[in-house]
Amino acid sequence: MYMRLAALAAWVVASALAWPVHANERQTPDDPAPDRLTLDDAFARVATHRNKTHPDLRLFEARRDVLQAERDRAGQRPPLTLGATLENAFGSGDSRGLREAELTLSLASVLERGGKLDARRTLVQSRIDALAIERETTRLDLLAEVARRYLTAVGAERQLAIAEQDIAQRKRTVAAARQRLQAGASPESVVFTAQAALARAELDRDRAAQRGIAARQHLAALWGERDPRFRVVAGDPALPDIATPEALAALLDETPELARFADERRIGEARLQLARSEATPDLDWQVGVRRLQADGDVALIGGVSMSLGTRRRAEPVIRAAEAELATVEIEREARGMALYSTLVDAHGRYRVARIETRRLRDEVLPKLVQAESAAERAYRAGAISYLEWAQLQSERTAARRQQLDAALEAQRALIELQRLTGQALVVARNAQEQGTSR
Repeated sequence: MYMRLAALAAWVVASALAWPVHANERQTPDDPAPDRLTLDDAFARVATHRNKTHPDLRLFEARRDVLQAERDRAGQRPPLTLGATLENAFGSGDSRGLREAELTLSLASVLERGGKLDARRTLVQSRIDALAIERETTRLDLLAEVARRYLTAVGAERQLAIAEQDIAQRKRTVAAARQRLQAGASPESVVFTAQAALARAELDRDRAAQRGIAARQHLAALWGERDPRFRVVAGDPALPDIATPEALAALLDETPELARFADERRIGEARLQLARSEATPDLDWQVGVRRLQADGDVALIGGVSMSLGTRRRAEPVIRAAEAELATVEIEREARGMALYSTLVDAHGRYRVARIETRRLRDEVLPKLVQAESAAERAYRAGAISYLEWAQLQSERTAARRQQLDAALEAQRALIELQRLTGQALVVARNAQEQGTSR
């Protein structure tokens, strides 16, 4: 299980962001310039945070060291106690002075019974074993967070590109309005209106640029960079087909978030075993020698003692451990229901956003491009008013932004699905074709 999670962590959410770059981008992915950051580069920088493992993952190394120390401590047997006792000295009567004194040297300890030593070792070792899956869960969450922040930066880059396209078309509008003004076919207010629309488009561009800076800073904060100089590689998102909700739900039982409950159950069982071992009383033993000062004789002494009522005192601890163990199963059931609800919601959001993105790309935007081009020709010919042309320009820009928002929503849902399942959710092309042929 742990090896599978470690392998999945290398590519999880990466396929969701395999975006090709348009030919009109300022640079290509093959450009060796250091200011172009890919998603793989972001993963690598997070993995080697300041030439070290990321602090969120390094924390588990520190916790492992603590637990290993606790395991060594739990494996220690009760200590030996060396004692010395002086009796019948410096009293009254015949006990005056040291003539009747008795000196006892003893060695004592506790004989643990009921398997307490093994129970302590098992408990600490189960906690150490649980760190492995906790670390992989944190690693997957960290990679998903990198992908989400990278996606936000990509979205800001695409918003900036849309704003620049809007500015270009608004500049054409201003130029056409001035031509008609000079020809006496349009009032000066039209030029002012077109210039205001251009200024608003420039405001959107500046706002998108600032969002891009903030998004890159937020992304670079994951590896401790304070002044990022890179730009993300932004293209059109790939939205592949994914499995059905029923098929994805079958994968939830093997997800790290549910697999950790198996470790928690083992920890609970170890705690219960340790609590049950406390019901068996330990034996306190003591051996030693005693010197009788009066006649110089030496005698051996020995003793054994046992606490009474240990089972009665251990019963509340046993009941508490049993209740905690039963709670683990309830928590797993509740978490499983929550994960399934999240999965179904993310799957639905992905399907809806994917349909919206494709419809806007294949049906809405091409028609709006044709309509805007026709409106430009008609306006220059005096067949329509400026408002009709400007409205089509606004609708074209709004459709581009709607398509981008839908694509980003689909990508976020896909990242969440892959984080939940820890599986690649892309259906192979040949499998799709086989299903279609049937």
